[in-house]
Order: sequence, then C-alpha cells, then structure tokens
Amino acid sequence: MQRFILRRIFASLVALFLVTIIVFSLSRLVGDPLAMLVSEGGYGISESALQIQREKLHLDKPVPLQYFFWLTDVLRGDLGHDLSDGFPVTHKIREKIAPTVQLGVSAWILATIFGLSFGMISAVKRGSLLDYAVRLIANLGITLPAFYVGIMAILIFAVNLGWVPVTVIGTIGSDDPLATVKAMILPVLTLAWGAAAGYMRLMRSSMLEVLDSEYIKLARAKGVDGSKVIWKHALRNSLIVPITVSALLLWNFVTGTVVVEAVFAWPGLGLLAIEAVVNNNLNLVVGTTLVTGVVLITANLVADVLYVLVDPRIRLS
Repeated sequence: MQRFILRRIFASLVALFLVTIIVFSLSRLVGDPLAMLVSEGGYGISESALQIQREKLHLDKPVPLQYFFWLTDVLRGDLGHDLSDGFPVTHKIREKIAPTVQLGVSAWILATIFGLSFGMISAVKRGSLLDYAVRLIANLGITLPAFYVGIMAILIFAVNLGWVPVTVIGTIGSDDPLATVKAMILPVLTLAWGAAAGYMRLMRSSMLEVLDSEYIKLARAKGVDGSKVIWKHALRNSLIVPITVSALLLWNFVTGTVVVEAVFAWPGLGLLAIEAVVNNNLNLVVGTTLVTGVVLITANLVADVLYVLVDPRIRLS
C-alpha cells in the first residue's frame, strides 16, 4: 500500500512538473508577455518603463533561465501581477476560489445524492416504468449541454415565473442568506444536472453487474431477504466505482464551472479565466490554468488512493 501511494505521489509530481513546462511554453509562444502593454488598445506604457519591467521579470534572459525564475516564483506562491491593474494574480485567484468551491461542492453533493439513489432504484426496478423514466432523464442530462440547460432555466424559472433572480450579481456573499440560497438554485441545479445523469448510468450499470453475480444469486437461492441482499451485499460492492468517480468529480466540479459561471455571471474562478482570455491578460490566464492543472492532478491522486482503499482486491503491482 505504501509503495503504491509513494509511486502515485511521484507520478503526480512528475505530471505537475510537465504541466508547469507546458503552461510556461504556451505563455511564451504568444510572444512577449508585456507586448500588450504598449500595443494599440493596451495600457500606454512607455518603452523605457517596459524595458525595466522586462528586466524585473527576467524576460531579458534566455528562455531556460526565464523558466527557472518563473518556477521559483510559482513555488513561492507568486503568479505575477494582473497586467490591467497591477494586483497580484494569487490574490485575485484566492478571492474567486471561495464562490467556485461553494458552487462546485453544492452541485457535487446534490448530484451524488440524487444520481446514486436513482441509479440504484433504476437497477433494482429493472424493466419497470420507473427504470425507463430514470434512463430517459439520464440520457437527457448527458445529451443537453450545460449552457443550454442554464439559459432555458433562466428563461423559465427566472424570467417567466419569477421564482428566482435572473442573475447572481449582488447576492453572492451578501448579508441575506435567503437571497444567496435563491441565487444559487439555478446554477447549482444546472451544474449538477449532467453529473447526476452520469452517476445514474454508472450506478445502474454497476448495480446490475453485482445483482447478476453468482454470490447474489446464491444468497437469494438460500432464501436471504431481498432487502438484505440489496442493502448489505449488492449496494456495498456497487459503490466502488461510483465512489471513486465521485472523488474525482468533486474537483472537476470546482474547476469545471466555466460555462455555468459565464451563463449566470457567477463571480468565480471560471468567470475570471474567461475575462482574462477576453482581455488578453496573460498572467491571469497562466495563473488560472496552472491552478486548474494542479487541482486536477491532485484529484487523480486522491481518486487512485481512494480506489485502492475502497477495493482491496485491486492488485497494487
């Protein structure tokens, strides 16, 4: 077990190192990171001031040395400064992480509860009307893109019915908890919709595989109560794959909210990344990309370890 975990940690560190190389290389492929400051539509910085900034950021040195200094700053938590207002990128990302985590974790909890529950029910009631209904909902959830679901939800529940606010601007982080909850309903449901559908299909498939196994058939042949077979034997073994996927999807919820944040103007990391790309703010783009990569690699590590802990039958070799 320890050797497996150490190997996975080492592989994750190698992956993180490769991510830093890729992110740095892509940032240099676009040209001089400070060129936009003096370009048409930029921020009007003089050439002399620009040269001072180049020396300060080590941009006057060879690319390998640039990477070394950049990586040193990253390891110290310094992702540079926003090219538009001079604020530290780390500070801006830290401000936006909380709303993104709030949205992602809420959607993850909702998707996990409903997805696993209805997936199990669908498997147990295989061939019934309820099974077909759950499968239809799951197929719709996987087929319909998040931006379409979000726009239709706003049109129906916010514009036409007026049950929830159209936008979350001014409500997230306010002193009115009820307003915050109402503002979260549509974004959370939109983000959870597709994941819950995936959970349903995954849980149904896993549960059916277990229910068709020999030891379940043997338990039923011996006269073991049906509910006991499902809750004590089938459910536990069916949860191995969904739990592992759930651990990975938790981080995907946190980092993959870009579309939902854009549709609902949610003040999170995804919206910050979009604004950075639109405004050609290279330091912010690099910072948000790097943070996302680190989170996803960490999620894969956690999922691998959790998979082994849940299912000791896995061969660690």
